[in-house]
Amino acid sequence: MIHTEWQTKETTREVTCNHTDAAKFLVSNVLTPGKSYPVINETEEFIFVVDNTGKVGGFYKTYFE
Repeated sequence: MIHTEWQTKETTREVTCNHTDAAKFLVSNVLTPGKSYPVINETEEFIFVVDNTGKVGGFYKTYFE
């Protein structure tokens, strides 16, 4: 249950959002292109970052560089 400690976990690195052009999902409400976000956790397909709402959200890696 690693997700219960994400709010207090130390960040590993920062990534910059490239775009918010999503075919299926609305991510422009929580991500801003050009802004850097701290990475909390990472898998093969997703990056979990602290988004604009102040909460941890999981996003596809294609949105970040």
